[in-house]
Amino acid sequence: MKTPPRSADILARRLYAAGCRTAFGMPGGEVLTLIDALERAGIRFVLCKHENAGGFMAEGVHHVDGAPAILLATVGPGAMNGVNVVANAHQDRVPMIVLCGCIDPDEAATYTHQVLDHRAVFAPITKATFTLTAGAAGVIADKAIAIATEGRAGPVHIDVPISVADAPGAEMEGARTPPAPTVPANLQKARRWLSEAHRPIMIVGLDALKDGAFEAVRRFSDALSVPVITTYKAKGVIDETHPLAMGAAGLSPKADAILLPLLGEADLILSVGYDPIEMRAGWRDPWNPAIQRVIDIHAAPNHHYMHQATLSFLADTGATLDALRENSTVRAKWPQGRVTAAKQALRAAFPTDEPWGPAAIIDTCRAALPANTIATVDSGAHRILLSQMWTCEAPRTLLQSSGFCTMGCAVPLAIGAKLAAPDRPVVSFSGDAGFLMVAGELATAAELGQTTIFVVFVDRALALIEMKQRARQMQNQGVDFAGHDFAAIGRAFGGHGVTVTGRADLRGAIADALDADTFTVIAAVIDRQAYDGRI
Repeated sequence: MKTPPRSADILARRLYAAGCRTAFGMPGGEVLTLIDALERAGIRFVLCKHENAGGFMAEGVHHVDGAPAILLATVGPGAMNGVNVVANAHQDRVPMIVLCGCIDPDEAATYTHQVLDHRAVFAPITKATFTLTAGAAGVIADKAIAIATEGRAGPVHIDVPISVADAPGAEMEGARTPPAPTVPANLQKARRWLSEAHRPIMIVGLDALKDGAFEAVRRFSDALSVPVITTYKAKGVIDETHPLAMGAAGLSPKADAILLPLLGEADLILSVGYDPIEMRAGWRDPWNPAIQRVIDIHAAPNHHYMHQATLSFLADTGATLDALRENSTVRAKWPQGRVTAAKQALRAAFPTDEPWGPAAIIDTCRAALPANTIATVDSGAHRILLSQMWTCEAPRTLLQSSGFCTMGCAVPLAIGAKLAAPDRPVVSFSGDAGFLMVAGELATAAELGQTTIFVVFVDRALALIEMKQRARQMQNQGVDFAGHDFAAIGRAFGGHGVTVTGRADLRGAIADALDADTFTVIAAVIDRQAYDGRI
């Protein structure tokens, strides 16, 4: 007689069917059956050195293959180590399945060691949380994937009791039909507004990224001569070398000083999948719907109140743009030269001609690395500068924590992206403080045989916080730290390591790293306070 599948097998097979091929985490006795089930289903389990980093590696894979990310953690401290990255997935709209081992309820009634209510912890930072049961294993697995991926994406947590993982489970009967992309029924008013517009503009965000609306955005912009601003995670939705691509907004005051007035001049604003969770306080009510027409096309109702619209469509962004474009014309374009002038002002605000410093590092790396390079960047002063200067010709080629802005993400994001795209160059940009948080994951890069490039901006300070401290005329406290030999750290973990202090050295280091047979750490030493006046 055929042995019925374990509940863990049912869960793993459903994840495989959703496109998942890799899971990351740290094992414990409570998750051994889960790991076994994942491997049997065809999902590789990758051992990381910390669950938080494992979650970012999983996100890096997601941005390449589009499947939900998988983080696996054992009971208690293992699960708690993942809280940061799960909260990040919630705010950065990353579909993530968080699998945690847990003590059986009967045992937990009289046993306290490592017993913790995981679901109570994860409930505020996930879209949903479940405890797997044998009788509903298939249903819970399917629900988790649907909730994580539909609408506005995010993480879903599943606690898996030890006995349930091994117990025979029930498959879900029948197949659920996911909702098809929707187009709003009444587009007549939106088309009329578009035909009457003199100065239309688009701001594109995370929902468009999830909907895969890249071609629709380009078609719409080309056909109707509409300039495109993006959020930072949506960089590359339109090729940033395109004459109508205005780059990204919401992080740099220098960029916003150019882009916000452009929005203020617009007579029609198309908010296309724009999720303001990426934006700073200056982007509260960035337009005036009392005197400007605003069309919001988004995946979830506006409960944030960061902005308001005069016409709102809860619909698929790409399908709606295509429908709106049909039979539409723009009566008049922007005043001649206005959009070009704004693009020139953005370039002038972030010059590339300094002999050495953070801008020189970014400019040199962008010129030396192929156009199809996947870059990741950590939070900090360097991120603000790099997010403006790094040109993206395609979406998901600059990965970062934009909604949550957590440190320590760039290195594991790069490791995950490289695992999923082994034939593409992958480069990580970290400040020295953020790099120190996750330096142990260089061991993971070595174990995976990766040739990822890790660039570290070395200024021996929390530069962005130190700038804010000085701006408030406070004493220098808690922001400086000792210098370290980051190149030696790279070599200690089995990679190459080089320290550079000029453009020529950096160009040589990048060329060597692209030909290397292992990963490379490039420590780029810059002066303290090198970001002053640049962001």
